[in-house]
This record gives sequence, C-alpha cells and structure tokens, in this order.
Amino acid sequence: MDIKTKTEQVVEQFSLVGVVPVVRLDKVENAEKLAKALRDGGINCAEVTFRAEGADEVISRMVKAYPDMFVGAGTVLTCEQADAAMAAGAKFCVAPGLNPAVVKHCLEAGMPFAPGVSSASEIEQALGLGLDFVKFFPAEQAGGLAYIKSVCGPYTTMRFMPTGGITADNLNSYLAYEKIVCCGGSWIVPAKLLEAEDWAGITALCRQAVDRMLGFEMVHVGVNCADPAEAERVADMFDNAFGFTKKVGNSSVFASTYVECMKQPFRGKMGHIAVATNSVKRAMYQLEMRGYTVDPSSVKYDKKGVPTVAYLNEDFGGFAVHLVLRK
Repeated sequence: MDIKTKTEQVVEQFSLVGVVPVVRLDKVENAEKLAKALRDGGINCAEVTFRAEGADEVISRMVKAYPDMFVGAGTVLTCEQADAAMAAGAKFCVAPGLNPAVVKHCLEAGMPFAPGVSSASEIEQALGLGLDFVKFFPAEQAGGLAYIKSVCGPYTTMRFMPTGGITADNLNSYLAYEKIVCCGGSWIVPAKLLEAEDWAGITALCRQAVDRMLGFEMVHVGVNCADPAEAERVADMFDNAFGFTKKVGNSSVFASTYVECMKQPFRGKMGHIAVATNSVKRAMYQLEMRGYTVDPSSVKYDKKGVPTVAYLNEDFGGFAVHLVLRK
C-alpha cells in the first residue's frame, strides 16, 4: 500500500475518533491499564509521546493488548525515534515541529507522519514534502481557530490536527470547522491521574470528552399514526393543549418541533426518537463502540458526502432511534 493511501486511512481514523489523547506515561508497566481506561471511556486511540523514556515499549504493550487500538507516537524528533515507533507497532507518528529529514524518512518507510506547523511558511514546507495533513502546534498560542481559518484561504488542501491549549470548552469550536480532522489534548489524561493510577478517573474524563464532542440531545419524538387524518388530529391536540403550532408536511405533521405525527406507520412499533449530534459520522462510530449498530440503508448524506441522518437497528422501548446532524 502506498503512503498516500495509508495516510488517508489514518486521517479517516482520526476523523472518526475526533479527540486524540496525548499521553506521557512514565511507568511502562501501566501501559495496558491506561489503554483499557481509554477504551472504556470510548477513546480507542492514543498518541504516546517520546518525551518519556520507554515510549516505544508503551506503544508495543498497548497494541499487543489491543491490536485494534489506534496507537501512534508523539514528539518524534529523530529518525531513530521514528524507527523505534515503527518497530513497536505505531500506526502514525507526530512531531511538534517540521524536520524535513524526519518527514522524508517516515514517508519513505511507509509511516504516516504529521509534523507540527504554526506558520504559513511551515505549511508551504509541508506541502512541498507531499503532505496535506499536519499538526497545528501550539494551537491556542499560535493563533487558534482564527489563524487556521485564515491560512485555509490560500492553502485549501491542508487539513489540521490542532494540539496545545485544546480543552473540553473549546474542542467543539475547533471540530466544527471542516478543515480540522481531529484535536489532540492532554487534559483527558492529566499527569496527576496517571501518577495516582486513577484509571476510573481517566475513563470518566474520556467519556465526558466524547459526550461533549458529540453533544447528544433529543430533539423530537415521532408518533406512528394510522393515516393522515389521525396524524392531523394528534397534532391538533398538541396545538390546542400546549400551543405546539401544527405544520403539515408531505409524510408527517409536526406539532412545533417537538412531536412528529407520521401519516402512516413508520420505523419502530410506537414511533421514533430523533437525537441531534454535532457529528453523525463520529456518533455512528462511537455508538458502535458502545454496542449499538447502524442500519447502513438508513444513512443519508449531504452534497459534500457528510452523513446527516442514520437509524440504529435497535429499538428503545418500542421506539426506533435516529441520529440527525445538528444545524
């Protein structure tokens, strides 16, 4: 497989994960415990930084314990470190800066590599090396989202992984911009929790980050009615009782935005529940990690190929559940 194809696969995996924990683990023997804590929290990914000794062993132990885990190496500053990461089974390499020698070494060895950039000149260097996906570091200190948006005007093909100053509070602002594939952050695995070996605490932070990223919110309930006349009657009841203004559509009648009265029975024994999310794509990936499955035939896409609607195969108390992209 050529390096461009491998890189695209890595970028796709990053886009599904959304948030990448940057890990500095000093106790190599805790590698498997950390990996499990991340996975239990819904993040099947880690960037293990070479700022700590034994990073290559940490990577090796993680991927041996969980072969499907998306584990890579961070702070890869030399060709020797890149070789150690590759030998350990890393699926990608990342660096805080752009060293052309290390970039070329990794690409020639077939290792997807995302060097760090913080200026237009460095972006041009990366493009000249054949890259279209880079780390933007240190993100907040280097101008943040506003800077990324400004440089995407002239550099339309470049995609970014901002890292540095990313928190739960600004994560979604970054991810909402289409040129940002994912964000890296160490707040999910703080040093104090690693030192305390508080795996449950790390799992909780991961789950909070994922839930915050996805932003799940119930937006309406669909009621299966026998025919159009019943659909209008039910909508009228909600309108008369609660002031939920009736709006007649082709296949249903809405009572405000809260209740959708179907003109004929649709999915679910009783109806359906619509859950909005910031990313249907990431939500499908995450829900499958949680044990649910998506009906592929139900997925709808916009003109850019972004999933906007998807139904789960499972019923919830007689109701079908579908995801909808938040507008």
